[in-house]
Amino acid sequence: MENYVITISRQFGSLGRPIAKKMSELLGIGYYDRYILGKAAAQLETSSEEIKGIEETAPKLSNMRFPFRAGHKEMQDSIFEAEKKIILDLAERESCIIVGRCSDYILRNFKNHISIYIYAPYYDRLRNCVDTLNMNPDEAKRIIDETDAAREAFNQHYAKCSAVEISMKDVLIDSSTLGLEGTAELLVDMVKRRFG
Repeated sequence: MENYVITISRQFGSLGRPIAKKMSELLGIGYYDRYILGKAAAQLETSSEEIKGIEETAPKLSNMRFPFRAGHKEMQDSIFEAEKKIILDLAERESCIIVGRCSDYILRNFKNHISIYIYAPYYDRLRNCVDTLNMNPDEAKRIIDETDAAREAFNQHYAKCSAVEISMKDVLIDSSTLGLEGTAELLVDMVKRRFG
């Protein structure tokens, strides 16, 4: 069978990343998120730590407040182009799940591609941040707002549309309905029905 690719975009606190990891386990396919950052750093002959401070999806969430900071625009464009090439190469090479980085936009014309957007009501996202990520409520509220704004700015800049543009998504799912395990299992069932 030909390769298929699942791209996952998500609201912060919706458990999108752990759901994607669980899906990759259940499907037995690769999971790519921060790996892409490391590969881009190697291609740009810089460190992952430097890119983390510039890239929109930096794991240090405090860096996401200002996705287009003065002096970083040219480097961000270089990072995006490097990550785009890595995403396209992964899609050609193997069946996999790719999280974030406008991968749904980058792979919009890829034949065997399912784009999933994971969201949840604000209260559930806040509870996930406090209970799962061990944040205090005030910190969680601030980071949810800042991360959502940064992801939206990143998407608007590179994909020229909202991060929640439904014409770019095949599936939108509220993770609070079935929780982490149930959401992952439902999505895996859909993937299996689609790709066999």
